[in-house]
Amino acid sequence: MKPLAPLLDPSEPPAFEIVNADGQSSVVLVCDHASNRMPRCLKNLGLNAQQLTDHISWDPGAADVARALSKLLDAPLVLSRYSRLVIDCNRPLQSPESIAEQSAGVTIPGNQYLSQPEREQRIATFFQPYHQAIAQLLDARAVTTTALLSIHSFTPALNGQQRPWQLGVSYWHDPRLAEHLHDQLIQSGDINVGYNQPYPIEDAFDYTIPVHGEGRGLASAMIEIRQNEIQSTATAVACAARLAPAIQTFAVATTRS
Repeated sequence: MKPLAPLLDPSEPPAFEIVNADGQSSVVLVCDHASNRMPRCLKNLGLNAQQLTDHISWDPGAADVARALSKLLDAPLVLSRYSRLVIDCNRPLQSPESIAEQSAGVTIPGNQYLSQPEREQRIATFFQPYHQAIAQLLDARAVTTTALLSIHSFTPALNGQQRPWQLGVSYWHDPRLAEHLHDQLIQSGDINVGYNQPYPIEDAFDYTIPVHGEGRGLASAMIEIRQNEIQSTATAVACAARLAPAIQTFAVATTRS
């Protein structure tokens, strides 16, 4: 069988980006769906420009919030640099959504009928380097790392139903961090904060928190932000400014199981 051509040209960026690797915060941030970038050789997977800007391709605004939080908290941040449609870095590899053939009713032409070697190439090029970067960062901070936060965004409506939450905090089995964040964020009384809404963390659909967070015994949570709350850099920074105090007050003494 003819060897597969590399998915990334040397001129293209690697699968992940690390911001503020030496940050002194006890929190590590990750952003699994930070970018809608496509490798040039995949020709946008056959999608048009509008589809590439939609939520099926990434989490709009999430990277801006994560970068602002990294600065406010002095926290390390790992971001995925390619679209979730190339391979979803927050899906277990056995999930049908790992390399989605369709998303939200949209067929993904470039993901149809992939061979096993093609799937393995995407795993090796994008998924594994991103998660190795997170693991290495956490390994290096084993003495000081106390919590892991994954930053996502969600659509204002799903299946015709409006979603009332401006923010959501979710956990897998360990509620410590999510409960703290929820309690802190609702104190102002001017924001609707979902608790395990709009999505709970489930091992069939989520990878990062179960593996890198609770899998290491770290307090961990997923923060979901409604996309119409973070449509500009300014609103994303404002959202981060609201989140930062709640994160900072999470007591270090309670962060390890």
